[in-house]
Amino acid sequence: MNEDMLRHPIGQFNPAMTTSEEERKNYTKEIADIVPSLRKIVGDFNEDQLQTPYRSGGWTVQQVVHHMADNDVNAYLRFKRALTEDEPMASSYRPNLWAELDDYKDTPIEISLGLLEALHYRLINTIHGLKPADFDRRFNTEVLGWITVDVAIQRFIWHNKHHTSHIQSLAQRMNW
Repeated sequence: MNEDMLRHPIGQFNPAMTTSEEERKNYTKEIADIVPSLRKIVGDFNEDQLQTPYRSGGWTVQQVVHHMADNDVNAYLRFKRALTEDEPMASSYRPNLWAELDDYKDTPIEISLGLLEALHYRLINTIHGLKPADFDRRFNTEVLGWITVDVAIQRFIWHNKHHTSHIQSLAQRMNW
């Protein structure tokens, strides 16, 4: 498998610029499926497997799971700010440095899986209450520039699938 496929097993993020009400309803189904899919993959991993990088020079499975939780915390706060403030500037974080902190090494992945479940539950409830105009609200980020709530939700789903695919691809390559 080439390096690009290892880095981007589901391809680069490519948002739909217009989405229907039906597509938006599917967002919540996709979000609800993230943790069960992840649990199915990592549920029987032992400590050595959790400490295996998904690619050469990449994060370990454990670091990926903790990153997914941290990213979703940040994304959730961005959504809430975009829905309650006029075009806020969203904070950024440095995921590569966060991945080196002790909590990524010492915290069982179950803690982050539980955090993901709770955040996804809250996000799904938030999405259910949105009016069509709410999806057009936007915020600004240092890395992405201006982004709408609609595109941010798509990116949220893609990001989780992207990292779940990293782990799944590793498991398939290693015959786990």
